[in-house]
Amino acid sequence: MSLSRRDIMLATGVATVASVAGPVSRAAAQDHDMSTMGQTAPPPRGAPGRPIATGPAPAVPRDPRYTPVRTLNGWTLPWRMNDGVKEFHLVAEEVQHEFGPGTVATCWGYNGSTPGPTIEAVEGDRVRIFVTNRLGEHTSVHWHGLILPNGMDGVGGLTQPTIQPGETYVYEFTLRQHGTHMYHPHADEMTQMAYGMMGLFIIHPRQKESIDRDFAFLLHNWALHPGTWRPDPAVMVNFDLWTFNSKVFPAIEPLVTRTGDRVRIRVGNLSMWNHPVHLHGVEFLVTGSDGGRWPQSQWRREVTETVSVGQMRDIEFDAVPGDWALHCHMAHHTMNAMGHEVPNPTGVDQDGVGARVRQMLPGYLPMGRQGMAEHQEHTDAGHQGPANTMAMMTGKGPFGNIEMGGMFTVVKTRDDVGPGDYADPGWYAHPPGTVARQVSSDPDFGSPPRRGT
Repeated sequence: MSLSRRDIMLATGVATVASVAGPVSRAAAQDHDMSTMGQTAPPPRGAPGRPIATGPAPAVPRDPRYTPVRTLNGWTLPWRMNDGVKEFHLVAEEVQHEFGPGTVATCWGYNGSTPGPTIEAVEGDRVRIFVTNRLGEHTSVHWHGLILPNGMDGVGGLTQPTIQPGETYVYEFTLRQHGTHMYHPHADEMTQMAYGMMGLFIIHPRQKESIDRDFAFLLHNWALHPGTWRPDPAVMVNFDLWTFNSKVFPAIEPLVTRTGDRVRIRVGNLSMWNHPVHLHGVEFLVTGSDGGRWPQSQWRREVTETVSVGQMRDIEFDAVPGDWALHCHMAHHTMNAMGHEVPNPTGVDQDGVGARVRQMLPGYLPMGRQGMAEHQEHTDAGHQGPANTMAMMTGKGPFGNIEMGGMFTVVKTRDDVGPGDYADPGWYAHPPGTVARQVSSDPDFGSPPRRGT
């Protein structure tokens, strides 16, 4: 009987980057061969002449009525005043997007990025938003959670004609609420959102709030199959990448704060899963949602808050010194290239398996007898999976491998961070005696009570 490379990998429990990623293409399977290590992946296919967005974002006019939001790895859309109306311009288009080092895909977004730029305004503002469609199919924009005239709600075919390729439509309404909101298409929605069409729409209250640092990001999931360069919009369950603002750890920027700052984090969910977002180091207050900042009597104290599909949640806390993890608490959402078809090889004696399989599959790497922690060590050593696929576990900290991916980043709080300074301050310098330390290398150390012995 002739076995394919994939049959061999599944039967033997190989746990390389690609083998945990579910079904793969023929080209992706061939990239398991270690002899291809170091080859450059084919360039992304898509919008000609559209490079990956880099460099500083356009300047945004200063509005003294609020503290500007810091959109993780993102930017805020500039506006102009025109006869008392605040004007914005969105462009729906293909973009080349990098999820993390070495993984680039042709996605769809707005104004050269996914997510699109954050729109910021103030309750009571009159806004006029032009939307130009540079996609190959029609689109629309729904202003998720906003109270507005029915004909501005953006549901293609129901409340408006769809915006055809090359056309520009205009939406105009007065902002009658405050809070954390989103925008996304309501035309071919499953495809367009799966490709990355989404953005934040943040409305500040008329009265300025006592917030020192205001962060925001969107949760999303992507099916970027190994060896491919476009997300798959037909996948509804087995996703490969889990992202904060379309980035995976360690490409997600940290949330830099000053000790004692009042910090707000706004989280929106446009993925197909609910996400329990957990912050280490503090008890935060859940203070708001799509419905705006809640009355203080409704605030509740948590350390994990589930943000359901289509929801927004605002959390607030006073920053304390340290490097504190912020992540989804579904463990497989803090890993990349995850799948469901690979056998569990923990405890399996794989001695000799590697040599035998390498006769048919050069470069085969047995892995996983003692768990999956060694994955990042193999990645660091240069072992390469399929082209254009993120490593399952990655990231380095001051004490070694962090072994994370996906929806994970760090809140970095320091005493000496200046106002408006968001530069990465490096790793936290722990005061003497405040780091867990080794006291023995003897597995029989001490006399711990153990049931049944």
